[in-house]
Amino acid sequence: MPDHANPHPLSNRIVRVVWRVVWLLAFRPSPRSLHGWRRFWLRLFGAQIGAGAHPYPSARIWAPWNLEMGAHSCLGPDVDCYCVDRVVIGAWATVSQYSFLCAATHDYQDPTMPLVTAPIVVGERAWIAADAFIGPGVTIGEGAVVGARSSVYRNVEAWTVVGGNPARQIGRRER
Repeated sequence: MPDHANPHPLSNRIVRVVWRVVWLLAFRPSPRSLHGWRRFWLRLFGAQIGAGAHPYPSARIWAPWNLEMGAHSCLGPDVDCYCVDRVVIGAWATVSQYSFLCAATHDYQDPTMPLVTAPIVVGERAWIAADAFIGPGVTIGEGAVVGARSSVYRNVEAWTVVGGNPARQIGRRER
């Protein structure tokens, strides 16, 4: 029988439980306009949060210590930020509602299917439109746009527009 031991140390699991309690009691029920309150909690748990960042109350953040949000960036309503590895959202970038930033997967070639993580980077002034999926190890270039409901498994060049599943370039964006 393969070993399915938890890849996360006990300390990580404990802090995630504490974070989940804080998220449920202080972060999630806060009014939408209180972005500063949520920035406070994220910073307390180790996130690097720029001035004026907009983390929405319904955004689910797996491990705040792996999150970096640039100045005036936005983590929209009901975004799932599965930041098992580093997730960086550049200044003035927007991740729209229902999107999923997934920084982990499993090695399906190995019978034990170990966890594999890779960071996600969303460049400055990029826009991830509603309900998009961004996979592990993906970099979304500066100013790029990911169309609604797109699935991105490869890097997106700066100032391009991609859409579909899998996402393909469908245009360019002016600076």
